[in-house]
Amino acid sequence: MKSAELKIGRTFGVVFEHGKDFFEELDSFCRENNVKQAFIPMFMAGFSEAELIESAEIKNVDSEGNVLWSKVRLENVDVLGGGTIAYDSINKTIQPHIHVSVGKKTQSNTMYTCHLLSAKVMYLTEMLVIEIVSPVMQRIVNPDLYNIALLSFLGDDENVE
Repeated sequence: MKSAELKIGRTFGVVFEHGKDFFEELDSFCRENNVKQAFIPMFMAGFSEAELIESAEIKNVDSEGNVLWSKVRLENVDVLGGGTIAYDSINKTIQPHIHVSVGKKTQSNTMYTCHLLSAKVMYLTEMLVIEIVSPVMQRIVNPDLYNIALLSFLGDDENVE
């Protein structure tokens, strides 16, 4: 188990625009507000299209030991989700990790729940973002777990670059 006491910074309410790419909007918000790491305890959204990891079952691994996840593409879905944002200080990019529960409208809201790979906003995304000032949160690749990058806390006295 990993844990750390989090020092919370600013809290934001964010609304993404219709027709926009979900992850591009999230990146723009973070850049405009200088948010480098955060928790997203909850968001509500409509997506005209979304791709999720279809299965957590590990079926295929490439030559470098990375999991080749299967994915499912969905259209016209209602979404409830949450996640975290870490920061890659080398590439100067955010590293969001978002999970969602998705109801497929055309199938009586048949549900899917998993990791969000991509999405296009339909009508709205209403999100709560809580900035984390410290400790530094970073995703570190674990070679023993199929090279999956896992959230790590790097110390209370370090600041996000």
